[in-house]
Formats: sequence, C-alpha cells, structure tokens
Amino acid sequence: MRELLPGILTWPWFSEPHGYDFNGTLFLHEAGNLCVDPVPPSDEVLDRLEQEGVGQILITNRNHTRATNLVAERTGAHVAIHPADAAHAREHGTHFDAALEVGQRIGPFTVIGVPGKSPGEIALHDAARGVLVVGDVVIGNPPGELCLLPERVMDDPAQLRDSVRGLMELEFDVLIVGDGVSILEGARERLRELVAGFSA
Repeated sequence: MRELLPGILTWPWFSEPHGYDFNGTLFLHEAGNLCVDPVPPSDEVLDRLEQEGVGQILITNRNHTRATNLVAERTGAHVAIHPADAAHAREHGTHFDAALEVGQRIGPFTVIGVPGKSPGEIALHDAARGVLVVGDVVIGNPPGELCLLPERVMDDPAQLRDSVRGLMELEFDVLIVGDGVSILEGARERLRELVAGFSA
C-alpha cells in the first residue's frame, strides 16, 4: 500500500486482460475511514486495512465489488452502493448494508451521479480538497491521460458521455481512478481534453 497524497492510500491489482492496474483506495477521515472499490489485497495490505480501520466501503458501480466481502469481513466495515446497481452486486454475492444516494454527503465527499456504463455509477467529489474519485466513468490509461471503456461494456454510451461532460462542472485538480493511473495534478484539463474529442 502506498500513499498517493496525505491521507489517501492505495493498492493495485493488475488485470491481465486490460493491461493495467485496478485500484483500491483508502481515505483516512476523522469521522471514519472510507475504502473505495477494494481490489484483492495482499496479506500485508489486509493487515494495514485492519490496522487503520475502515468505517465504510463505497462501491462506485456494479462491477467494482471486487474484494468487498473480504475487506468487510476483516474490518467490520459497512458497505454501500447505489440502489440501481445493487441487484447486480447481490446476484454476484456481494453483501451490503446501505444505499449511496446522489447528493449524499459521506465524510469529505459528495456523491455524484454518473450513469451510462451502468445506471447506478457514482463518483465522489471532495470540493474542499479538489479531489474527484471515479470508478468506470473514465479510465486512467495511458498514464497521464484519460479514456473511456469500450462502448460494448456500456449500458448507454451517450448517457455516459453526458455524465463525463457533467463532471466538467466540478472543481478538481486530482482525479483518483479505479482503473489505470490516477492523475495528481491538472486532472480537470486532462478531462477537458477527453471531452473535446467526443463526437456526440
């Protein structure tokens, strides 16, 4: 596990089919630490998660349940996902306790709706710190740039592009991604470049 920024810890799991890392992230917060989209952890990472403590696990979309059950069982964390993606998560054996609602405040974050790949995809925005956390709405690949997943895996590609455009209304400099490489400065400009390439 490594520190991306003060109070923000991450660990990777390499996806052979995709050719890049999937990332789990732990946000340290006085009201309770938040773990986003936990990927399979090593024993060392699992020990660190237990040591730091995890208050809640936040799932950004139906495909990012990953190692949620393992981390929740080890740390006692509650698990939250948007209701529109809950059925899929449940069908794949993920246990959860709470719903993530658009506009909800959790620790330093506001929950942002970014549907398109799935109806319940969310992002997390820390306005005070200028940090945006995403799951599958955009991918950090190649390093230093942003891209979209292939349209074949999206429920509604046009809606997803609209969701990405909507993120441009937020103020942020840091973009922490679930897939690929996070951008720690100038992230909004990288997103603007991606949006500029949309044909519709």
